[in-house]
Amino acid sequence: MDRRGGSGAGVSFFCLLRVGGFVINGSVLPSAADLLRWYDRHRRTLPWRALPGQSADPYRVWLSEIMLQQTTVTAVIPYFERFLDAFPDVTALARAPQDRVMALWAGLGYYARARNLHACARVVAENGGCFPDTVAGLLELPGIGAYTAAAIAAIAFGRPVVPVDGNVERVTARLFAMADPLPGSRKAIARQATTLNTDRAAIARPSDFAQALFDLGAGICTPRTPACVLCPWRESCAGNRQGIAASLPRRAPKVARPVRHGVHFCMVDAAGGILLVRRPEKGLLGGMMGLPGPHWRDAPWPQAEALDHAPTAPRLRARWQRVGQVKHVFTHFTLLVDVYAARISTFPNSLVGAEGIIHDVDCDDVALPSLMRKCVELARDSNIFD
Repeated sequence: MDRRGGSGAGVSFFCLLRVGGFVINGSVLPSAADLLRWYDRHRRTLPWRALPGQSADPYRVWLSEIMLQQTTVTAVIPYFERFLDAFPDVTALARAPQDRVMALWAGLGYYARARNLHACARVVAENGGCFPDTVAGLLELPGIGAYTAAAIAAIAFGRPVVPVDGNVERVTARLFAMADPLPGSRKAIARQATTLNTDRAAIARPSDFAQALFDLGAGICTPRTPACVLCPWRESCAGNRQGIAASLPRRAPKVARPVRHGVHFCMVDAAGGILLVRRPEKGLLGGMMGLPGPHWRDAPWPQAEALDHAPTAPRLRARWQRVGQVKHVFTHFTLLVDVYAARISTFPNSLVGAEGIIHDVDCDDVALPSLMRKCVELARDSNIFD
């Protein structure tokens, strides 16, 4: 999550006012009471969020926060609901086979999160099914970093901390007109964000205050067209007063995303079975099922070299056909995959292992990531399954 930021002035200046507020970089610290009144009227209804007057469920809060990393609320909701149906509590999740967890996660991306989710559930289950209730304790669990620990501690356990996600980062940069560009400004923005919950109203309702910040960023202080006229903090917002709110936080020019190249092979038998292999545990798509193929690399794969890596067995005479190319964008690079397809009558025993043949690639128990599904769909379009 993003955490740094400065304003045009280098060092923040704090001056205690008679009215009990603070001046920070020329801005009056906004009223938490104003934000909470707005939140009480406009709070979002989300499947992991406790209703007014109810206590938050730490399991739901944790599960949602892991899923929401690098993913939108709209995309997460159906995954969250399927997970809850399959694993209603942390003990059920801990007992589940990893393949089942990965299959339900498939499509959310960043698959190391799913492996860490499962590992974390097992640790919590071993400790009686109770999550630690402090930031420090939560940080000891697999897959929980500084932001996630703060979010769980604030929302589930009422700890008076400010979790700084992209929404809170944006709100903070605008409130204090912090114009230094991301990503270099993230630490300073995060430090400034910690000042937002220092008044009595925020300390009295830390769970609601953290979620109010999220909702403010998601619904009012939006990335491109902030609805400043509706904002409960507009009078305190230096970015709004200076007419630069919509341009904040600023970002350094993007570096061109490098391109890598891959080859994957879709081999199908007469019964519709498809050859899949398990990818190494470490690395992108780690532990997931996928089509066989060589490592991804910087240079394209000429056909003759690519076919040297095709699945083979004695007396197997597969006729490989290049059916097209799949483009898949990862965070740090774009991958171009040449897809080859072949249909055979039956799989030789030497190709069939415990993880080798899946007769129904659409089975709920197959953790096939979206990249591999794209490759399979491209092969299907070539009528290889007919």
